Formats: sequence, structure tokens, C-alpha cells
Amino acid sequence: MPTPLTNDRWGYESNCYVCETSNDGGLRIPFQLDDDGLTVSASFQLDQTYSGAPALVHGGLSLALLDEAQAWACIAVGGKWGLTASTAAEFPSAVFIDHPYRAEAEVISVDETTVRTTGRIVDPEGAVMVVSKAVFRVVGDVDVATGDNTITDPQRRLLGE
Repeated sequence: MPTPLTNDRWGYESNCYVCETSNDGGLRIPFQLDDDGLTVSASFQLDQTYSGAPALVHGGLSLALLDEAQAWACIAVGGKWGLTASTAAEFPSAVFIDHPYRAEAEVISVDETTVRTTGRIVDPEGAVMVVSKAVFRVVGDVDVATGDNTITDPQRRLLGE
């Protein structure tokens, strides 16, 4: 059974625009760690509130969804807290408002300083709408089993805390 990925599981409060269910102005899209333990995903369907061009989801929102999916992969699969250092995306097809999609993300590699991920938005038939690759700068280790997310003092400075 898929594991829901929620901020409170990691012991901190969040007002994430993409995933936080208590953010009244946000997208409130729930992400999960899939049964394979290697993929993070979320199903979504956005209405005209999120339109860019007529009938299309704004491209920036597609990127925000993929950034969130890839950040959750960094945490839940890679076992690292990370900040997005770079992202590259391609849009092979349009993401339409009022249509169902799925955001998916996987970890490509992990080392002490970076986590590399890939993400995609697919339609119900599996056609790829958007693809992204991102590099996350590691700012801490996560103990997925216990939810321990201790971040060291140098890492807090990096986060601006």
C-alpha cells in the first residue's frame, strides 16, 4: 500500500503551496511513496483557476508540481533534505485544465552533496506531458524509518534559519 508523504511525518510545520492540505490558498495535492519504494507520485486535476493560456495549465504550475514531486523523492527515496539547485524541463505535450494527470519522480543518484532526480507529468494512458531533471543541494540527512530530520547548525545557516 502506498505511503502518504505529509510534512507532519517529518516533525515540522509547513505551509507548502503545492502539497500542504491546510494551505487554503495552495494546490493541496497529496504525494505518496509508491509500493515499489522508489517512486513518488501524486494524481491531480487542476481547474481554470490555474490556467495559463486558455484551456491549459500554466507551465509554471507544472514545474512547481514536478519540483515538489522531485523534492519528495529526494526525502523519501534519497534520504536527504535538499534545496533545488537546478532544473531543466521539456514540454512534449500540453497539460490541460480539467483533465486528470499524475506527477511522478525518481532519484537518479545520491551522494553527500547532491541528489539528482527525474520527474514527469503523465496522462491516464501514460503519455508524457512534461519531463524534468533536477539537482538538489543536500542540506541534511533524513532517517526515513524514524522521521528524524535533525539538521546541523551549518545546514541551518544554509536554510537561513
